[in-house]
Amino acid sequence: MKIVLWPRDSLQSTGSALRDGVSTSLPTTSFDVFLRHRPSMAISEALLDAARTNNAQEVNRLLADGVDVNYRHKLGWTPLMVAAMSKNQCIVKALLAAGADPNLGDDFSNVYQTSKEKSLHSLEVLITREDEFSSRLNNRVSFKGCTALHYAVLADDYSTVRELLEKGANPLQQNDMGHTPVDYTREGEVKQLLHTWETKFQEEQKRRELEERRRFPLEQRLKEHIIGQESAIATVAAAIRRKENGWYDEEHPLVFLFLGSSGIGKTELAKQTAKYIHKDVKKGFIRLDMSEFQEKHEVAKFIGSPPGYVGHEEGGQLTKKLKQCPNAVVLFDEVDKAHPDVLTVMLQLFDEGRLTDGKGKTIECKDAIFIMTCNAASDEIAQHALQLRQEALELNRKRIAENLDDVQINEKITISRRFKDDVIRPILKAHFRRDEFLGRINEIVYFLPFCHSELIQLVNKELNFWAKKAYQRHNITLQWDREVMDVLADGYNLHYGARSIKHEVDRRVVNQLAAAYEQDLLPRGCTLRITVDDSDKHLLKAKEPDAEQEMKTPTLRLEIVEKNSKIRKLDIMVPHNPEEMEFVF
Repeated sequence: MKIVLWPRDSLQSTGSALRDGVSTSLPTTSFDVFLRHRPSMAISEALLDAARTNNAQEVNRLLADGVDVNYRHKLGWTPLMVAAMSKNQCIVKALLAAGADPNLGDDFSNVYQTSKEKSLHSLEVLITREDEFSSRLNNRVSFKGCTALHYAVLADDYSTVRELLEKGANPLQQNDMGHTPVDYTREGEVKQLLHTWETKFQEEQKRRELEERRRFPLEQRLKEHIIGQESAIATVAAAIRRKENGWYDEEHPLVFLFLGSSGIGKTELAKQTAKYIHKDVKKGFIRLDMSEFQEKHEVAKFIGSPPGYVGHEEGGQLTKKLKQCPNAVVLFDEVDKAHPDVLTVMLQLFDEGRLTDGKGKTIECKDAIFIMTCNAASDEIAQHALQLRQEALELNRKRIAENLDDVQINEKITISRRFKDDVIRPILKAHFRRDEFLGRINEIVYFLPFCHSELIQLVNKELNFWAKKAYQRHNITLQWDREVMDVLADGYNLHYGARSIKHEVDRRVVNQLAAAYEQDLLPRGCTLRITVDDSDKHLLKAKEPDAEQEMKTPTLRLEIVEKNSKIRKLDIMVPHNPEEMEFVF
């Protein structure tokens, strides 16, 4: 084995680059070890090699042959990154013209981290990085997430930087260390160019976002994920729209109170709002279960323990997360269960848009959106909504009986202002015991029980979920009749909302599927149909069932659809009910 040592070219770097550990102007010495004979490179790897050696003819030939222009080296970089770091401007242009993505981030971190992740010897990673990418970068520094633009800036190549920017490179994109390309520049024309394009990019980004909001309003996006609750969606969307377009009070955060029964979409609406506002939902959505804050001393969990107490260094559950994302969507789930002292802390949060943690540090969060869910008055809201729907149904029947031509059956209802003021507000006032707390709430949003058409949508969504699982796991195609959805919709429970539909589908359909599979009655690749038993279909048609029928619910059956379109009913052995089993001692 022969080891040859010689000095490498140094990379002149800026003060900002020095902070990240990019090699300085001092020359560095590295080991080049010729240990192995390189095997012939694969076609895609040949593109990386041609980009590094500035072989334009070979690059064009490979691209014409259909080689993936965004192919990654096994250690994480792309041909465009190699060309940008090597100042091969003609190669950069060719790759961009062929569709190379300038905003892909490097998967390479540093030599030692990469060798650990890839289960390779660090010396092998070092040699590969220097030979096949560049020898001018510090091998201890993390380059994970760096784009071709980051590397062109590190190489101080004005022409390549400009070319990348003109082809759509994002000058605001951060690497995994949180640095944008401008952080690696020295004073000069490259830095001025980047600042100019940052302003342009921000303006263009705002224009695109505005156009996107016009084409696909928030209401439309929320309705794709939430069934029903059109009034609640409209209220939240209107408030978010005011905030996005600058028509809001900058000194106070947005505060919502969601009222309604369990399982009716309150938490889901909060999640989808966070998903709309933030790309990274994990950071942009903070959920706190307020049932964990029922005792006075648990305020410390909320904002952090004061100095000298246990857990002081850990910080509070809310304050720690708000430091990371001051404009997050924060959900206080079941706020009616929180201790009054916790509500006092929240009062400061809603009023001033800032919070002081246990260490005495103030966190500004005026751009945050706070959403509270509450089950108080849920029974009153549900009963009032059912009464309104019954009145609307009777009115429709009356108009049909009068043979009016303009009859439109409408299940949408609106809760009156009088009901809100005379019934709901006194309940909230008695529960929270303070007018100033209710006064900080921008919008009280009401969630109503599902109507029949919405229940059908819920059932269909749940059945589609299981149909997808059946196909993915067992290659079974699942179908169902319209009557099946009506039967399952009857399992709706006002107090449990959409969860009652999920449980009904589990109990009446999924249990049968599992039993049939266990008894080897489902051939792989078969088509399975869920239907209402023929003898029970008259129960669905009867408008006013008699006393004997009232106790009986239609039975759901599973049938296999044969290739000749014949139907074969499955004879599933029903598992024993423990309550009906006899035990002999």
